Amino acid sequence: MKRTGPTDINLRKLITLLSRQKSAFWKRIAKDLNRPRRIRRVVNISRINRYANDGETVIVPGKVLGAGELTKKLTIAAWSFSSQALDKIKQSGSKAVTIEQLLKKNKTGKGVRIIG
Repeated sequence: MKRTGPTDINLRKLITLLSRQKSAFWKRIAKDLNRPRRIRRVVNISRINRYANDGETVIVPGKVLGAGELTKKLTIAAWSFSSQALDKIKQSGSKAVTIEQLLKKNKTGKGVRIIG
């Protein structure tokens, strides 16, 4: 069977937008998002809290789930967030943004850590 890629039109548009960037970082994120859903990254807040430094920008090319606690102030970008994860991010004083918003703010991808 031939692989067709993601069926979500918004995800397809995002992958196209990211793959057209000059930066190798954004092309890598596009490649990770183009993977099948069962292989795509799913990360709990506890893992983000463990590996990220305070004040850092983190990207998850997949979904962020709400297990664990967030004690650091971060900017977290992901394709999707669970509602519990969004609540915990807001409670900790951190920011949750979409990958597209992060792309507009940081065209080169410098200073962004991939977690997953």
